[in-house]
Amino acid sequence: MKQTKGLEGDKKSIITFEFNPKDGIDNPALSLTEDTDGEAVGEPRFYLLSKDSTETFGFYLNEELGCQGHVIRQVELGGLAQRRGLQDGDRLLQVNGHFVDHMDHHRVVQKIKASGNQVLLAVLDGDSYEAAKALGRDLSQMLPADIRPRLCHITRDKSGFGFSVSGPEGVKGIFQLSVQQDGPAERAGVPPGSWLLELNGASVSNYSHAQLTKKLKQSGSKVTLLVASSAVEEFYRLRGLRATAALADTSWLPFKVRELHMVKGPAGYGFLLKEDDCSSGATGQFMWDVDAGLPADQAGMKEGDRLLAVNGESIEGLDHQQTVLRIRARDDRVTLLVIDPAGDAFYHSIGLSPLLSFEDSDPASGSHTSSLPSPSASPGLCHVEVGPTGPGSWLVAAANSIGFTQATTKA
Repeated sequence: MKQTKGLEGDKKSIITFEFNPKDGIDNPALSLTEDTDGEAVGEPRFYLLSKDSTETFGFYLNEELGCQGHVIRQVELGGLAQRRGLQDGDRLLQVNGHFVDHMDHHRVVQKIKASGNQVLLAVLDGDSYEAAKALGRDLSQMLPADIRPRLCHITRDKSGFGFSVSGPEGVKGIFQLSVQQDGPAERAGVPPGSWLLELNGASVSNYSHAQLTKKLKQSGSKVTLLVASSAVEEFYRLRGLRATAALADTSWLPFKVRELHMVKGPAGYGFLLKEDDCSSGATGQFMWDVDAGLPADQAGMKEGDRLLAVNGESIEGLDHQQTVLRIRARDDRVTLLVIDPAGDAFYHSIGLSPLLSFEDSDPASGSHTSSLPSPSASPGLCHVEVGPTGPGSWLVAAANSIGFTQATTKA
């Protein structure tokens, strides 16, 4: 594939970028100065891309024969990716703090897809990537060990939420947490000494201490916090970036996506797929009439579950008939990702896709939950789909609104 003209700058002309922290994410990412020696390896660059639902990220992510890694291609002139500083030929190393260079291409696309309208990418220029590979360097060691804030959902007990808040007197938005040992906050995963970034999905950057206290009292018996360790807070602050819930480790949240593996029996899978309104107001696909003893029931399906993905493919943007075709694509077996109504309502309340929870590890067991399983027939080169505006990669085709029709289908 040809590189997009006008996007490959002369490396000798690259200088260290100086930014104004007040401009926040409108600045290109801070990049460490690169040695222009042909054998030197540059430093990874970080970009926070934020778009609305009608925009695209403005680039393709390709897998190419004869070219290692996940390759940034066709960076749209004047688009979001180019404005932030991504260049044609960059290699993608990290998505929202997850190292992805070793991952199947389809899984990487799914990670970005699940991130919604905001994603944090770490990339390395093509020459440096090839040089690092030739030198046998471990690319994961070129990246910070932890750059993810943490989402924690706390249920109050008789003693309260189990944390206290302190901050500089008279200064808004700077709150550090002291955590009671073995209290509700600690059990919910709040690290001692962490910094509070969001409360119930809202930034606390403009809150006074009194306003924060009032908001906590209004939360009732449950509260959701976005917190960051000192190292994570410093990572974003030094780069003029804002850490948000879309970038967070969700593994401590009690609401989980469930993966259902089913083999069709003589009477089918044993559930009814119905299109209905979600709590968000959008349209979704829901599970009803789950027949006792049949494959769906045996796999753990519950009435009211919302369908998120089929055989590793998100169904976002699909209508009812398209979803049914996905389920029937394999004759006798299917893997579904679903979430129950309580979990669905929770993720909607904080503005996140439930698919994010499928990317994170289980802190109780220490095991890691793998990303969305890749379809067995995933393509070997560029992963391309037809989006609402025509052919394009998953990253370019925006999740625009598509007209839906009410329908039900027995599976």
